[in-house]
Amino acid sequence: MRLHSLEVTAFGPYRDHQEVDFDRLGGDGLFLLHGDTGAGKTTLLDAVAFALYGSVPGARGEVKRLRCDTAKPDTITKVVLELTVQGQRLRLERSPEYQRPKKRGDGYTTQQAKASLTWVDGAPTEQPPEGLTRIDEVGRTVQRLLGMTVDQFFQVVMLPQGEFAKFLRSDTTEREKLLEKLFGTERFGEVERWFVERRRERGRGVEEQTQRVRELLARVSQVSGAEPDADADEQNWLEDIEKRSLREMEGTQAEHSRLRREREVADAKLTERRELAEKVRRVRQANATLAAIGEQQDQHDAWRAEREAAQRAVPVLAARNAVLRAEQERDKARAAVATAAASCELDAETPLAELRSLAGTRREEAGGLAHLIPEAQQQETDRQKLASLADRLAADETLETELVGQQATLPDRIGTARQQVEDAKHAELRLETVQARGTEVAALLRTARELPGAQKELASATARAQHAIDAHQQARDLLQDLRARRLAGMAAELAARLSPGEPCPVCGSAEHPAPGEPVGAPVRAEDEDNAQTEEQRAATRREKATAEAQRAQQHVDNLAERLGEHTEADLAAELAELRTERDALQKTAAELPQRTKNLAELEESTERLNEQLSKVRTRAAAARSEQASLATTVDEREARLREGRGDFPSIADRRTHLLDIAARLEQLAAARTSRDDAEHRLAEQETALAEAATAAGFDNAAAALAAERGDDRIAQLAEALAEVEERAAGARAALSSAELFGVDADAEVGLEEATEAAVVAREAAERSAALAHRAEQRQRDIAQLAERLRGAWAELGPALAEHAELEALADVVNGRGQNARKMSLRAYVLAARLEEVAIAATRRLQRMSGGRYSFVHSDAAGARGTRGGLGLDVLDDYSGKVRPAKTLSGGESFLASLSLALGLADVVAAETGGALLDTLFIDEGFGTLDADTLDLVMDTLDDLRAGGRVVGLVSHVEEMRQRISVRLRVRKSRDGSTLELQT
Repeated sequence: MRLHSLEVTAFGPYRDHQEVDFDRLGGDGLFLLHGDTGAGKTTLLDAVAFALYGSVPGARGEVKRLRCDTAKPDTITKVVLELTVQGQRLRLERSPEYQRPKKRGDGYTTQQAKASLTWVDGAPTEQPPEGLTRIDEVGRTVQRLLGMTVDQFFQVVMLPQGEFAKFLRSDTTEREKLLEKLFGTERFGEVERWFVERRRERGRGVEEQTQRVRELLARVSQVSGAEPDADADEQNWLEDIEKRSLREMEGTQAEHSRLRREREVADAKLTERRELAEKVRRVRQANATLAAIGEQQDQHDAWRAEREAAQRAVPVLAARNAVLRAEQERDKARAAVATAAASCELDAETPLAELRSLAGTRREEAGGLAHLIPEAQQQETDRQKLASLADRLAADETLETELVGQQATLPDRIGTARQQVEDAKHAELRLETVQARGTEVAALLRTARELPGAQKELASATARAQHAIDAHQQARDLLQDLRARRLAGMAAELAARLSPGEPCPVCGSAEHPAPGEPVGAPVRAEDEDNAQTEEQRAATRREKATAEAQRAQQHVDNLAERLGEHTEADLAAELAELRTERDALQKTAAELPQRTKNLAELEESTERLNEQLSKVRTRAAAARSEQASLATTVDEREARLREGRGDFPSIADRRTHLLDIAARLEQLAAARTSRDDAEHRLAEQETALAEAATAAGFDNAAAALAAERGDDRIAQLAEALAEVEERAAGARAALSSAELFGVDADAEVGLEEATEAAVVAREAAERSAALAHRAEQRQRDIAQLAERLRGAWAELGPALAEHAELEALADVVNGRGQNARKMSLRAYVLAARLEEVAIAATRRLQRMSGGRYSFVHSDAAGARGTRGGLGLDVLDDYSGKVRPAKTLSGGESFLASLSLALGLADVVAAETGGALLDTLFIDEGFGTLDADTLDLVMDTLDDLRAGGRVVGLVSHVEEMRQRISVRLRVRKSRDGSTLELQT
């Protein structure tokens, strides 16, 4: 990766557009960003990081305030970086998210973050030629090309200010977190968790298998009724259970076979006795049935006679039903004749010829009125038309009056509409002024409402600051008191360490004639350190509380200055009036298009009214002429229709009346004919009834009707006679059968003794069967459970062995068990990486320290059983002892931190396999070094330029500027060039 140019606008302290040409600066491989403190040197490095990853390193990235506070509102904050990565030259442009003033009104709006990537020399085949504009796509592409994350980039390429020594002085936990980010060892943590989860999963499986074995043992014990001994072998116990259940099953089956044979013999004897008893019972029952039937013979003969008479009366009943139907038809015909005669107002016995003659006359009169019906209909249509013409004339006269009135009022209406249009236009102009003033008053009102809360917060912050000041003062007084007391008791503290015969650490004497005595309560060094720590904390709290009180006071002053002489009540009232006026003006202004349209319509309505008035008058004249002609025709037709309808309302009513009279006369004639036919049929049916009774063997029809029986009674008689005959036939058949031949009805069988013997044998056999079944079921259950138990034992053994092996391996991987160094797999990998870093950093540290210091990596376990592997100390060649890195001086710490950072950068770059890093930035305090050490550091930085690498240094130290200028001039003079680079 090589940087070419950087452009920043409204970024950090840079209010205007600034550009940095890295190609020119890095022409010699080394350049210096020099300036006073706060001039924005580090901001340029932040700009590079922001252009690449959208974030800046260190604590500055947590604040997320990248825009210049003094930039103009319309100036866009952006960073443009042009660089070459893996042979691809590209241009990155980013803008952060920030708040900018609204273009209209007060307040702020959010300017969204943006990013774009443009290919300068043509896009790769897999990338779009127009570049990328989505933030996530730009981020993924940059990370893919550089081959490292943002954390790795800040540690490898951009060594930020104040971050070198953090890794050097950090404890094992912090160092582990940083190494994990840089080397991506999360996968080894996943391996550790996989082993733990696998062990937990296999443990659950083993527990389930063990529980299954316990359940099967309990089930076998429950079925067999035998508990296993605590010291007995479970396999032998199971075999004994199986043998005992088998013997029990065989014994119960043999007993069941014997008792079953005895039951079969008893059942055979009982069956024989039951068959004989049944034959005796059937003989007795047949004799009793025949005797009972003989006693009821007379009743049976009466049932047969009654059934035969009812059957002979069936034809007579049919003839009687025909007579009844004929009588009903005759009565119905007589009633119809009476009704028809009443409707005609004539005698019911009027001759038929006379009735038919009268009906024909009425029909001829009705036919003569048929031609007048269309004229009556036309008369009604014409009368409706006359009424319609009258309504139309009245409507036209009313419309004419209205149109004349509109012509008279039209000039005034046009004037009013023009005034309304002017009012709407004026409302539009006034609305902008009212809205602007409303926005201003609303902002002032928000300020007025915010002021009480700010004053309350100011009072609270002032109180907290005063409390913090008092607490700090108390802590200082306590510290000074403890220091004074400790100085007073220092002699007693030294005397407490003296031993007889041992030299005094102060004077060297082995004799101690008058050791110091404690003065009051002794003060230990720990007490003084604790008091000093508490005093520093109180000072920090005091500074924080004082700053908060100052910010609160500044906020209240700003609010009061903005508010001026205005009060909240006056502003609220004015805002309400402005909003009311604004609503009214908005409503009036919104009506401008409609008012303009109404005015145009009124101006165009004069000619339209004249045309409408002319059309109305012409239409009214035509209607009056048509009305006069139609009235004459209606009067002439009315005279003819009056003569035709007579006393009836209409011609149709008179014609309908005549046709109705003719129909009623014809109906009376038809009813007379139907009555005569019904009386003739009745006489014929009565003769047929008498003949049917004689033919059925009855003296008369009355006797035949008396023999009538219902269907239910006939069926009842037939069923009773059939039952009697069936019982008699069955009894005779039973007595004559070969099965009952020779059976004595008076014989005694003796069934009770055989039944009792059979019951006793059956109960004994059933009990033995139940016992045999239970023994067989128990033996089968035990056999099945034994098979399952042996299978569970066979599966549990390998599972226990596998779980034990997996548990031991999981403990080793996670730094427990047989792991003597208590190092997890992840810590082991990180320890190997840290050892590589220590080796790479030692080469530079030895050179910069003149061979005095070198890094020592330790994989020993920490204190109190904590995990080891990430220890990093310093070997001092002067003393030959290893000492903690925290004991190094300020300059020595800088050398060690810089060496460690460069070594870490080398190892991370090799580990990630990322792009070739041709540019390196170092932002650190070189002012802590003496002249000789600074020369060694500069020599080391010169070595970093090997292979075309560019190293950029950031420092405000003037000596750095002079040394780099001298080195550049020397380097230029060696190759004969006279160019002097000014940075």
